[in-house]
Amino acid sequence: MMCLQRLKCPKRPVSIRLKATSRPCTVTLQKNRGANKVRSSFRNVLLGIIVTTSTIGGAAALKTDKDFEWLEELRTDKSLAWVKKQNDRSLSKLESLETFAPMRKDALAILEAKDKIPFGSIRKEYVYNFWQDADHVKGLWRRSLWTKYSIGKPEWETLLDIDALAKTSGKNYVYGGTECLHEDPNRCIVRLSEGGSDASYQREYNIAKKDFVKDGFELPASKSSVTWVNENEVLFNNALTAATQTDSGYPIEVRLWKRGEKAENAPVVFRGEKSDVSVTGFVIRDEAEGKDYTIYQRGLSFYTSEYHVPKDGKSYKLPLPIDVELKGLHKGQLLISNRKVLNGFAAGSLISVDIASLLKGETPYKLVFTPNDRQALDGVGTSKSFVYMSLLDNVRSRVVRLELKDGKWTEKELPLESKGSINIASIDDETNRMLVSYEDFLTPSSLYAFDGGTLEKKLVMQLPPRFNSEGLTIAQEFATSTDGEKIPYFIIHPKSLKNNGENPTLLYGYGGFEVSLNPNYLAVAGKLWLEKGGVYVLANIRGGGEFGPRWHQAALLENRQKAFDDFAAVAKDLIKKGVTSPKHLGIQGGSNGGLLMGATFTQNPELFNAVVCQVPLLDMLRYHKLLAGASWMAEYGNPDDPKMRKVIEKYSPFQNLSAKKTYPEVFFVTSTADDRVHPSHARKMAARMEELGKPFYYYENIEGGHSASADLQQRAKRSALEFSYLWMKLNGKEKTTIN
Repeated sequence: MMCLQRLKCPKRPVSIRLKATSRPCTVTLQKNRGANKVRSSFRNVLLGIIVTTSTIGGAAALKTDKDFEWLEELRTDKSLAWVKKQNDRSLSKLESLETFAPMRKDALAILEAKDKIPFGSIRKEYVYNFWQDADHVKGLWRRSLWTKYSIGKPEWETLLDIDALAKTSGKNYVYGGTECLHEDPNRCIVRLSEGGSDASYQREYNIAKKDFVKDGFELPASKSSVTWVNENEVLFNNALTAATQTDSGYPIEVRLWKRGEKAENAPVVFRGEKSDVSVTGFVIRDEAEGKDYTIYQRGLSFYTSEYHVPKDGKSYKLPLPIDVELKGLHKGQLLISNRKVLNGFAAGSLISVDIASLLKGETPYKLVFTPNDRQALDGVGTSKSFVYMSLLDNVRSRVVRLELKDGKWTEKELPLESKGSINIASIDDETNRMLVSYEDFLTPSSLYAFDGGTLEKKLVMQLPPRFNSEGLTIAQEFATSTDGEKIPYFIIHPKSLKNNGENPTLLYGYGGFEVSLNPNYLAVAGKLWLEKGGVYVLANIRGGGEFGPRWHQAALLENRQKAFDDFAAVAKDLIKKGVTSPKHLGIQGGSNGGLLMGATFTQNPELFNAVVCQVPLLDMLRYHKLLAGASWMAEYGNPDDPKMRKVIEKYSPFQNLSAKKTYPEVFFVTSTADDRVHPSHARKMAARMEELGKPFYYYENIEGGHSASADLQQRAKRSALEFSYLWMKLNGKEKTTIN
């Protein structure tokens, strides 16, 4: 099976919201589950003591932005001493709260539960799964025969024990997924990182022998990647050295690497420019016709790419607009989605173009599907006989099967609930078998085996409830933003809710990179927040992908403020309706959502009493100079452009802190090992608040990467810290400031 989704950028800053804990955080069609993946992918998140300042003319001389840049030095003695000081001060308070220990215990019980659904990928007669629990903290890569798995009685064969590997190697390995040869699934490339960073080791592994291949394909830790061409050749997307990296730190060239050859000696077959986001080579397969096509993708920006194919020893650029995304290949039809009107087809449509014609320079576009104003194409998967579209319809999922006969597409919807999230876990490329799950905020995941031909379904496994949802209800409401746009949000609350403004309420948001926030089961949040009487709100603000390209593009670049206005509008709507009040309202967001938190609390500090700001972007005048930041300039703009600098200066949280304002006592959460969003964003913001005498909490995990957690125990600790902080601040009963 082949699936292409948003081949746009190696890594975006992503939300770290805890969804259903039975699997990794996902976007519909399971981008992060390791299932249904293309054979290569283009993108794979306290109170301090006030410092002594010099005085001039009797007034304190505040530090300049540059005075904080030493905190960008990741692991110097000075910077780590600062981190330790802030961690010690914050943890001594938060871990002493009476809620912390039981919350950590409850979160860990959910995360390590042995009755989680073992979601996996179908490859030939097996289902492959990665599993973590109390006995396997780092995890097991394993498989079961489909015949056993599909009846809910898997018999697991361990392929690789990451805990044992970490122990024998002395490295803190975190599993990052596998890339297996289509013709021989026993040959795989295993990705492992240290501490959860994006940079990973690539090592060839033989499943039949259960061992790494001696003198096989192997790369040191980097943001490089490989994809199989055949048993003895791989495409090597090279980011090993500064000379082979773009300004964003991702590969700038593709090499054809033959077995037995040193990677550095492999010939370059395609190269981009330093200013590109990333360059990658991958193999796209037409299962229906049994054909493979090699494609080189030159990522010009996060949302624009050129696609090239090898031809007569050179590369030939396909005549496609730079703002389309490849979605799949089926029966000779290349499936694409457009960000702008193309051939009269509305933005966000699914369009087909005959690949043979395309290779001749012709573009006979045909419309497959176009969404209405309240819909979005959320993902596409292909099998031997069918194409599957995952749609959002007013922020609820539907999955539609498409069949191509005699040049015409017919549609048939999968018979599943449409009140929550439907996720395609895997599709078998040889038999059209599928694994599909359903969940919503209060309904645990159910996994079904589908026959792609008849669409008959069979329940395989069901996740037990992780919290008591009796008496709770879900509603979708709408707030009006400053420009009149109606902003949807989901609210989960007790049916007996009193609109007296006293309900502890947590508002979550993201609003960027066309990422949709869907109704996923609130396992941990349900136990630590809803079960205790809290209200949970999920805001579907502009900048996300809930209603397709128009919703995303409405908050791009110079219009970024609209995302912040939308989020504030939801907060004000909750207060206006008496659901809560500023004293009882907290907000949470990570990565791009951390920027949302920073902008929101600096612009509207009077609306909130708690802010959980996770792995955030905060210094927006320097974000493009730190780690992968340059890759996001299509989202935020270039701060070196005078026009965009004026826009960014108005909202950049680090530059907009004021000594004259009273802020909520923010809780910053980040990771030293985050090599996507630099931890200095949180460090510098906290240090400036310290200078201004503004109280805050700060926790920087030394491990964890962009998720801020390297294993389940660390995730449980982070969740307990965050929800203990929120409960302390919002229930109106506890002392809320560190002394």
